[in-house]
Amino acid sequence: MNPNPCTASAPPPQPPRRRYARVLSIAGSDSGGGAGIQADLKTFAALGCYGMTAITAITAQNTRGVSAIHGVPPEMLRAQIDAVAEDIGADAVKIGMLHSPEVVQVVADAIRRHGLPNVVLDPVMVATSGDRLIAEETVAVLVRELFPIAALVTPNLDEAGWLIGRPITQEAELDAAADELLALGARGVLLKGGHLPGERVVDVLALPGAAHEPLAAARIATHNGHGTGCTLSSAIAAQLALGEPLPEAVRSARRYILGAIAAGADVHTGHGHGPLNHGHAPQPQRVFG
Repeated sequence: MNPNPCTASAPPPQPPRRRYARVLSIAGSDSGGGAGIQADLKTFAALGCYGMTAITAITAQNTRGVSAIHGVPPEMLRAQIDAVAEDIGADAVKIGMLHSPEVVQVVADAIRRHGLPNVVLDPVMVATSGDRLIAEETVAVLVRELFPIAALVTPNLDEAGWLIGRPITQEAELDAAADELLALGARGVLLKGGHLPGERVVDVLALPGAAHEPLAAARIATHNGHGTGCTLSSAIAAQLALGEPLPEAVRSARRYILGAIAAGADVHTGHGHGPLNHGHAPQPQRVFG
């Protein structure tokens, strides 16, 4: 019994709440499992993160191409993001396929409303098969609404060429193209040079006020490149969720994806462009607190 009933006992200290590193993917579904939401979830799990989704579109596709796209209504997309953000929260966000101006606006509004951090924008416009995945009128809205709030934008050469209005055909043009993308309002750019010919692949990391960082690696001979861009952007988001600074998150993500490409290089899945081996080096799920 407390000898002095007027003096309340201090409550016992509460142990810190433990939680996973949380990453939300806002992207399209790939029924073939190699790209989009499916690739993102595999990547998050492989890197030790807890993955969540807000699906923007359902695609009927396989390793040979996309045969149909069905957009999720904007109000349903908003409800998915709100449900995740209001309960679980997110330490990072990966954005992929956004097929209409209304969908872009919903995503931008939700990010601002919930204060979602560490946004990695993969401006998905063309599939590996060459299929166009985004309407032209969507591009201007995407640049206006999402470039300023994304920590990093990760276009490939086709996407970057569409954004800056001219093709990029050689390595010497990468730095200038990255500067033009920054001038569009991006806070950071990873320009992926994998579509250029040659025995090495060079990406350029461009951040305002810093020298561009070329990131080079030997080209891996494979027919299995489906979902490479989705996987890289989701790996960067995962590393940001785990607490890495942006430049190191990019370097770590590139090491992961090079390993995934190499591990799946001679594996046959389907009859077209096969997927990577996302689970080549799984990490235990990280818990904080």
